[in-house]
Amino acid sequence: MLSRVAEAVYWMHRYVERAENVARFVHVNLHLLLDADHHGAGEQWLPLVTTSGDHEDFEKRYSRPTERNVVKFLTFDTENPNSIISCFRVARENARSVRDTISSEMWNHLNQTYLMIEREGRRRRIEDLQEFYTQIKNASHFLVGLAETTMSHNEAWHFGRLGRLIERADKTARILDVRYFILLPGVEYVDSPYDSVLWTALLKSTSAFEMYRKAHPHIHHENVADFLLFDRMFARSLYWCISAAERSMDQITEGMRPAPQAAAELSTLRETLESTDVKSVLANGLHEFIDTFQFNLNVVGVQIHQSFFAMKEAITQVPAQMQSQG
Repeated sequence: MLSRVAEAVYWMHRYVERAENVARFVHVNLHLLLDADHHGAGEQWLPLVTTSGDHEDFEKRYSRPTERNVVKFLTFDTENPNSIISCFRVARENARSVRDTISSEMWNHLNQTYLMIEREGRRRRIEDLQEFYTQIKNASHFLVGLAETTMSHNEAWHFGRLGRLIERADKTARILDVRYFILLPGVEYVDSPYDSVLWTALLKSTSAFEMYRKAHPHIHHENVADFLLFDRMFARSLYWCISAAERSMDQITEGMRPAPQAAAELSTLRETLESTDVKSVLANGLHEFIDTFQFNLNVVGVQIHQSFFAMKEAITQVPAQMQSQG
Protein backbone atom coordinates (compact mmCIF):
# COMPACT_ATOMS: atom_id res chain seq x y z
CA MET A 1 0.00 0.00 0.00
CA LEU A 2 1.35 3.45 -0.88
CA SER A 3 2.58 5.31 2.18
CA ARG A 4 0.87 8.54 1.09
CA VAL A 5 -2.48 6.73 0.89
CA ALA A 6 -2.04 5.15 4.31
CA GLU A 7 -1.09 8.52 5.79
CA ALA A 8 -4.05 10.34 4.23
CA VAL A 9 -6.56 7.78 5.51
CA TYR A 10 -4.93 7.73 8.95
CA TRP A 11 -5.07 11.52 9.34
CA MET A 12 -8.51 11.85 7.80
CA HIS A 13 -9.91 9.74 10.63
CA ARG A 14 -7.74 11.39 13.29
CA TYR A 15 -8.95 14.87 12.37
CA VAL A 16 -12.62 13.90 12.26
CA GLU A 17 -12.27 12.23 15.67
CA ARG A 18 -10.54 15.37 16.96
CA ALA A 19 -13.36 17.59 15.74
CA GLU A 20 -15.93 15.29 17.35
CA ASN A 21 -14.18 15.51 20.70
CA VAL A 22 -14.00 19.30 20.52
CA ALA A 23 -17.71 19.45 19.71
CA ARG A 24 -18.50 17.12 22.58
CA PHE A 25 -16.74 18.99 25.37
CA VAL A 26 -17.83 22.45 24.16
CA HIS A 27 -21.43 21.25 23.94
CA VAL A 28 -21.28 19.71 27.42
CA ASN A 29 -19.75 22.88 28.83
CA LEU A 30 -22.60 24.99 27.49
CA HIS A 31 -25.07 22.75 29.33
CA LEU A 32 -22.89 22.61 32.44
CA LEU A 33 -23.11 26.35 32.97
CA LEU A 34 -26.89 26.00 33.13
CA ASP A 35 -26.94 22.89 35.34
CA ALA A 36 -24.33 24.17 37.78
CA ASP A 37 -26.28 27.33 38.58
CA HIS A 38 -23.30 29.41 37.38
CA HIS A 39 -21.12 28.33 40.31
CA GLY A 40 -17.60 29.02 39.08
CA ALA A 41 -18.90 29.78 35.59
CA GLY A 42 -16.06 32.16 34.87
CA GLU A 43 -13.53 29.37 35.38
CA GLN A 44 -15.17 26.81 33.09
CA TRP A 45 -13.95 27.96 29.67
CA LEU A 46 -10.17 28.11 29.94
CA PRO A 47 -9.94 24.35 30.73
CA LEU A 48 -11.45 23.61 27.31
CA VAL A 49 -8.55 25.39 25.64
CA THR A 50 -6.13 23.59 27.95
CA THR A 51 -7.70 20.26 27.03
CA SER A 52 -7.13 20.98 23.34
CA GLY A 53 -3.45 21.71 24.02
CA ASP A 54 -3.64 25.09 22.29
CA HIS A 55 -3.64 27.47 25.27
CA GLU A 56 -0.45 29.26 24.15
CA ASP A 57 -1.93 30.04 20.73
CA PHE A 58 -5.17 31.18 22.36
CA GLU A 59 -3.40 33.51 24.78
CA LYS A 60 -1.49 35.17 21.94
CA ARG A 61 -4.61 36.07 19.98
CA TYR A 62 -7.42 36.47 22.53
CA SER A 63 -7.59 38.78 25.50
CA ARG A 64 -9.66 36.67 27.91
CA PRO A 65 -11.08 33.10 28.03
CA THR A 66 -14.69 34.22 27.76
CA GLU A 67 -17.42 31.96 26.43
CA ARG A 68 -17.51 33.78 23.09
CA ASN A 69 -13.74 33.79 22.61
CA VAL A 70 -13.29 30.13 23.49
CA VAL A 71 -16.22 28.97 21.37
CA LYS A 72 -14.94 30.95 18.39
CA PHE A 73 -11.37 29.66 18.87
CA LEU A 74 -12.38 26.01 19.15
CA THR A 75 -15.11 26.03 16.53
CA PHE A 76 -14.63 28.48 13.66
CA ASP A 77 -11.14 29.95 14.01
CA THR A 78 -9.38 29.01 10.76
CA GLU A 79 -6.01 30.05 12.25
CA ASN A 80 -6.39 27.40 14.97
CA PRO A 81 -5.32 24.12 13.31
CA ASN A 82 -7.36 22.14 15.85
CA SER A 83 -10.65 24.02 15.56
CA ILE A 84 -13.62 22.09 14.22
CA ILE A 85 -13.59 23.90 10.89
CA SER A 86 -9.83 23.38 10.47
CA CYS A 87 -10.07 19.68 11.36
CA PHE A 88 -12.78 19.03 8.81
CA ARG A 89 -10.96 21.07 6.17
CA VAL A 90 -7.83 18.91 6.54
CA ALA A 91 -9.91 15.73 6.75
CA ARG A 92 -11.68 16.66 3.51
CA GLU A 93 -8.41 17.38 1.72
CA ASN A 94 -7.02 14.04 2.83
CA ALA A 95 -10.21 12.35 1.64
CA ARG A 96 -9.97 14.14 -1.71
CA SER A 97 -6.46 12.76 -2.24
CA VAL A 98 -7.61 9.15 -1.70
CA ARG A 99 -11.03 9.15 -3.33
CA ASP A 100 -10.08 6.00 -5.21
CA THR A 101 -9.40 4.24 -1.87
CA ILE A 102 -12.33 5.30 0.31
CA SER A 103 -15.96 4.90 -0.74
CA SER A 104 -17.82 7.63 -2.61
CA GLU A 105 -20.29 7.77 0.28
CA MET A 106 -17.47 8.70 2.66
CA TRP A 107 -16.19 11.45 0.39
CA ASN A 108 -19.66 12.93 -0.17
CA HIS A 109 -20.38 12.90 3.55
CA LEU A 110 -17.12 14.67 4.46
CA ASN A 111 -17.56 17.23 1.71
CA GLN A 112 -21.15 18.03 2.70
CA THR A 113 -20.24 18.26 6.39
CA TYR A 114 -17.45 20.73 5.68
CA LEU A 115 -19.74 22.92 3.59
CA MET A 116 -22.30 22.87 6.42
CA ILE A 117 -19.62 24.00 8.89
CA GLU A 118 -18.64 26.87 6.60
CA ARG A 119 -22.26 28.02 6.45
CA GLU A 120 -22.61 27.88 10.23
CA GLY A 121 -19.34 29.73 10.66
CA ARG A 122 -20.68 32.75 8.82
CA ARG A 123 -23.39 33.13 11.46
CA ARG A 124 -21.07 32.79 14.48
CA ARG A 125 -23.93 33.12 16.98
CA ILE A 126 -23.29 31.09 20.13
CA GLU A 127 -26.97 30.76 20.87
CA ASP A 128 -27.43 28.99 17.52
CA LEU A 129 -24.74 26.36 18.07
CA GLN A 130 -26.40 23.79 20.33
CA GLU A 131 -27.74 21.78 17.42
CA PHE A 132 -24.56 22.40 15.45
CA TYR A 133 -22.39 20.49 17.95
CA THR A 134 -24.82 17.59 17.82
CA GLN A 135 -24.50 17.60 14.03
CA ILE A 136 -20.70 17.43 14.29
CA LYS A 137 -20.82 14.47 16.66
CA ASN A 138 -23.33 12.69 14.45
CA ALA A 139 -21.23 13.44 11.36
CA SER A 140 -18.25 11.73 12.96
CA HIS A 141 -20.32 8.70 13.99
CA PHE A 142 -21.81 8.50 10.50
CA LEU A 143 -18.35 8.48 8.92
CA VAL A 144 -17.33 5.57 11.16
CA GLY A 145 -20.46 3.72 10.08
CA LEU A 146 -19.77 4.40 6.42
CA ALA A 147 -16.21 3.17 6.75
CA GLU A 148 -17.48 0.06 8.51
CA THR A 149 -20.10 -0.78 5.93
CA THR A 150 -18.88 0.63 2.59
CA MET A 151 -15.12 -0.12 2.69
CA SER A 152 -13.28 -3.41 2.47
CA HIS A 153 -11.63 -4.09 5.84
CA ASN A 154 -8.20 -4.02 4.27
CA GLU A 155 -5.02 -2.10 5.16
CA ALA A 156 -6.59 1.26 4.39
CA TRP A 157 -9.50 0.55 6.71
CA HIS A 158 -7.12 -0.51 9.50
CA PHE A 159 -5.00 2.63 9.08
CA GLY A 160 -8.14 4.72 9.45
CA ARG A 161 -9.21 2.81 12.53
CA LEU A 162 -5.71 3.10 13.98
CA GLY A 163 -5.74 6.89 13.59
CA ARG A 164 -9.21 7.25 15.04
CA LEU A 165 -8.44 5.17 18.14
CA ILE A 166 -5.12 6.85 18.89
CA GLU A 167 -6.79 10.25 18.67
CA ARG A 168 -9.66 9.07 20.87
CA ALA A 169 -7.29 7.74 23.53
CA ASP A 170 -5.39 11.03 23.53
CA LYS A 171 -8.52 13.12 23.97
CA THR A 172 -10.01 10.89 26.68
CA ALA A 173 -6.74 11.19 28.61
CA ARG A 174 -6.61 14.97 28.17
CA ILE A 175 -10.21 15.49 29.28
CA LEU A 176 -9.76 13.30 32.36
CA ASP A 177 -6.46 14.95 33.29
CA VAL A 178 -7.67 18.55 33.03
CA ARG A 179 -11.11 17.95 34.48
CA TYR A 180 -9.87 15.81 37.37
CA PHE A 181 -7.52 18.58 38.46
CA ILE A 182 -10.26 21.21 38.25
CA LEU A 183 -13.01 19.09 39.79
CA LEU A 184 -11.06 18.47 43.00
CA PRO A 185 -10.08 22.03 44.02
CA GLY A 186 -10.70 21.34 47.70
CA VAL A 187 -12.22 18.86 50.12
CA GLU A 188 -15.27 21.06 50.61
CA TYR A 189 -16.53 20.07 47.15
CA VAL A 190 -16.18 16.31 47.53
CA ASP A 191 -19.56 14.49 47.52
CA SER A 192 -21.43 17.79 47.21
CA PRO A 193 -24.26 18.22 44.68
CA TYR A 194 -21.98 20.50 42.66
CA ASP A 195 -19.30 17.81 42.70
CA SER A 196 -21.76 15.30 41.25
CA VAL A 197 -22.83 17.70 38.51
CA LEU A 198 -19.24 18.26 37.42
CA TRP A 199 -18.28 14.58 37.39
CA THR A 200 -21.41 13.90 35.38
CA ALA A 201 -20.28 16.57 32.91
CA LEU A 202 -16.89 14.88 32.61
CA LEU A 203 -18.54 11.57 31.79
CA LYS A 204 -20.79 13.23 29.24
CA SER A 205 -17.74 14.89 27.68
CA THR A 206 -16.53 11.42 26.77
CA SER A 207 -20.00 10.01 25.97
CA ALA A 208 -19.51 7.72 28.97
CA PHE A 209 -22.30 8.74 31.35
CA GLU A 210 -24.92 6.13 30.45
CA MET A 211 -22.48 3.22 30.27
CA TYR A 212 -20.84 4.32 33.53
CA ARG A 213 -24.20 4.35 35.33
CA LYS A 214 -24.90 0.81 34.11
CA ALA A 215 -21.67 -0.28 35.82
CA HIS A 216 -21.75 1.99 38.90
CA PRO A 217 -24.84 3.20 40.79
CA HIS A 218 -23.14 6.33 42.18
CA ILE A 219 -20.84 9.04 40.83
CA HIS A 220 -17.47 8.76 42.56
CA HIS A 221 -14.17 10.13 41.28
CA GLU A 222 -12.25 6.86 41.72
CA ASN A 223 -14.85 4.89 39.79
CA VAL A 224 -14.95 7.54 37.06
CA ALA A 225 -11.17 7.42 36.65
CA ASP A 226 -11.19 3.61 36.63
CA PHE A 227 -13.94 3.51 34.00
CA LEU A 228 -12.23 5.94 31.63
CA LEU A 229 -8.77 4.46 32.10
CA PHE A 230 -9.20 0.71 32.38
CA ASP A 231 -12.70 -0.46 31.46
CA ARG A 232 -12.42 -3.48 29.14
CA MET A 233 -15.76 -2.99 27.39
CA PHE A 234 -16.27 0.77 26.96
CA ALA A 235 -15.13 1.99 23.53
CA ARG A 236 -13.61 5.25 24.79
CA SER A 237 -11.55 4.01 27.71
CA LEU A 238 -7.79 4.18 27.27
CA TYR A 239 -7.45 0.42 27.57
CA TRP A 240 -10.11 -0.34 24.97
CA CYS A 241 -8.74 2.21 22.48
CA ILE A 242 -5.17 0.98 22.75
CA SER A 243 -6.17 -2.69 22.63
CA ALA A 244 -8.32 -2.16 19.53
CA ALA A 245 -5.58 -0.06 17.91
CA GLU A 246 -3.13 -2.89 18.56
CA ARG A 247 -5.45 -5.34 16.79
CA SER A 248 -5.46 -3.11 13.71
CA MET A 249 -1.69 -2.74 13.96
CA ASP A 250 -1.41 -6.55 13.99
CA GLN A 251 -3.39 -6.73 10.76
CA ILE A 252 -1.28 -4.02 9.11
CA THR A 253 2.04 -5.58 10.10
CA GLU A 254 1.12 -9.21 9.49
CA GLY A 255 4.00 -10.84 7.65
CA MET A 256 6.42 -7.96 8.17
CA ARG A 257 9.89 -9.07 9.25
CA PRO A 258 11.15 -7.45 11.33
CA ALA A 259 8.00 -5.99 12.86
CA PRO A 260 8.12 -2.18 12.87
CA GLN A 261 8.93 -0.36 16.10
CA ALA A 262 5.45 1.19 16.12
CA ALA A 263 3.95 -2.24 16.81
CA ALA A 264 6.28 -2.86 19.73
CA GLU A 265 5.57 0.57 21.28
CA LEU A 266 1.82 0.08 20.99
CA SER A 267 2.04 -3.39 22.53
CA THR A 268 4.10 -2.05 25.45
CA LEU A 269 1.54 0.69 26.05
CA ARG A 270 -1.28 -1.86 26.14
CA GLU A 271 0.66 -4.08 28.55
CA THR A 272 1.25 -1.12 30.88
CA LEU A 273 -2.47 -0.37 31.02
CA GLU A 274 -3.27 -4.03 31.52
CA SER A 275 -0.94 -4.34 34.51
CA THR A 276 -2.02 -1.12 36.28
CA ASP A 277 -5.01 -0.43 38.53
CA VAL A 278 -6.76 2.79 39.48
CA LYS A 279 -5.75 2.73 43.16
CA SER A 280 -2.05 2.73 42.33
CA VAL A 281 -2.63 5.44 39.72
CA LEU A 282 -4.39 7.74 42.20
CA ALA A 283 -1.86 6.99 44.91
CA ASN A 284 1.06 7.95 42.67
CA GLY A 285 -0.73 10.80 40.91
CA LEU A 286 -3.27 10.72 38.07
CA HIS A 287 -1.63 13.64 36.30
CA GLU A 288 1.75 11.90 36.35
CA PHE A 289 0.22 8.69 34.99
CA ILE A 290 -1.58 10.47 32.16
CA ASP A 291 1.48 12.59 31.38
CA THR A 292 3.53 9.40 30.96
CA PHE A 293 0.74 7.78 28.93
CA GLN A 294 0.56 10.73 26.54
CA PHE A 295 4.33 10.82 26.15
CA ASN A 296 4.30 7.14 25.21
CA LEU A 297 1.30 7.67 22.91
CA ASN A 298 3.23 10.43 21.14
CA VAL A 299 6.13 7.98 20.74
CA VAL A 300 3.69 5.57 19.08
CA GLY A 301 2.58 8.34 16.72
CA VAL A 302 6.17 9.19 15.77
CA GLN A 303 6.95 5.52 15.17
CA ILE A 304 3.85 5.11 12.99
CA HIS A 305 5.10 7.97 10.85
CA GLN A 306 8.62 6.54 10.64
CA SER A 307 7.45 2.99 9.97
CA PHE A 308 4.73 3.64 7.41
CA PHE A 309 4.54 7.22 6.15
CA ALA A 310 8.13 8.42 5.74
CA MET A 311 8.80 7.07 2.26
CA LYS A 312 12.27 5.62 2.84
CA GLU A 313 11.28 3.82 6.02
CA ALA A 314 7.97 2.64 4.54
CA ILE A 315 9.71 0.95 1.61
CA THR A 316 12.15 -0.92 3.84
CA GLN A 317 9.42 -2.17 6.15
CA VAL A 318 6.84 -3.55 3.69
CA PRO A 319 6.93 -7.22 2.67
CA ALA A 320 9.13 -8.01 -0.34
CA GLN A 321 6.19 -8.86 -2.58
CA MET A 322 4.66 -5.40 -2.00
CA GLN A 323 7.76 -3.26 -2.55
CA SER A 324 6.96 -2.73 -6.21
CA GLN A 325 3.72 -1.00 -5.17
CA GLY A 326 5.44 1.50 -2.85
